Amino acid sequence: MTEANTNDNEATDPAPIRVATDIQLDHELAALRRRLIKEASRATDLLAQSIKILQGSSDEEVSEIREIERQIDAEEVRIEEECFRILALQQPFGSDFRMLTFCLKVNSDIERLADHAASMAKISKKLRDAELVWPQAMLEMMQRVPVMCEELVRAVINADPDAAREIVLRDKAIDKLDKQAFRELTGIIQEHPDEASQYMLMYRISRELERVGDLLGNIGEDIVYLVTGDIVRHESSGKNKQSN
Repeated sequence: MTEANTNDNEATDPAPIRVATDIQLDHELAALRRRLIKEASRATDLLAQSIKILQGSSDEEVSEIREIERQIDAEEVRIEEECFRILALQQPFGSDFRMLTFCLKVNSDIERLADHAASMAKISKKLRDAELVWPQAMLEMMQRVPVMCEELVRAVINADPDAAREIVLRDKAIDKLDKQAFRELTGIIQEHPDEASQYMLMYRISRELERVGDLLGNIGEDIVYLVTGDIVRHESSGKNKQSN
């Protein structure tokens, strides 16, 4: 082979371009992941804040929660746009594609977590001056959900599928507590029918917490998918069907 031919082959070899593209994709995905973790931390902190003020809030606290929720909404849109940009220009595959789909799905769930935080804050305003008896099941939910939030953020940061599976299991406990809260509130309303409307508002909070648990469980399932490639959604229900 002549020297001219060798130079021509080096000039047209796509390998250096591929390497540069891979490095750029790694940087972009890493930056996207950092943004997602920051967004998740803000949303879970917001949830903890909204739960903290359920039994006594001020207008300033509720306004602050709603303002942060709007900021998370805006960031959710920006992250989604960045995901689509990377998908169109970089065409990732394999683990990179899993990371991108993970960011897209979790980004949406994080925004919904912030929505639930804002909803609970608004309900707390309506319950502010009422002297109500809180069901024991709801008090337990209000303790468990912030802990789940902290564990979720750690699971995302560490890409820990075992911790993520534990969050999925904890969601099932929240579902049971929501049903128990309904039973307790039914009994309370029978004893205090004149305060039924306020206790129905309280049950809305229970439903918000139950939905938050579902979203945390969904993100836990997505962490498992990101790390292992396994789709574990409906895994337990599938086993139940087989056993029947």
